[in-house]
Amino acid sequence: MADTNTERSEMTNRESTGAGRSQSDKTLRPPVDIFENAEDITLIADMPGVSRERLNIEVDKDMLIIEGDARIDMPEGMEAVHADVRSTRYRRSFSLSSELETDKIDASLKDGLLKLRIPKRPEVRPRKIEVRVE
Repeated sequence: MADTNTERSEMTNRESTGAGRSQSDKTLRPPVDIFENAEDITLIADMPGVSRERLNIEVDKDMLIIEGDARIDMPEGMEAVHADVRSTRYRRSFSLSSELETDKIDASLKDGLLKLRIPKRPEVRPRKIEVRVE
């Protein structure tokens, strides 16, 4: 699934607008791809510059919250003259369906890509029915 706003999903994107925040308090919405199959939902978030230590993933009731702080290490004695990206904090939240097993979420981070696999409950997965010959 690419976008929760255009396709059926067990996840719905819920974001705050950030109105009234100062420039230093703003957060970036990392781009996220969502894929669904019969077994699970996979979410892939692009979070460059975020390390495992500066990444926080939480499930609170039916909400999945992803937060991370990016850090770009400057060589000693250098400072940035210009920065296109003003904020280095990422945040994204999603509403989760009760059809998902939130206690079995698997997360991995490699080269700035966060991958979450959220399995579906066995009772909602499709299953094959054997036909007997009598």
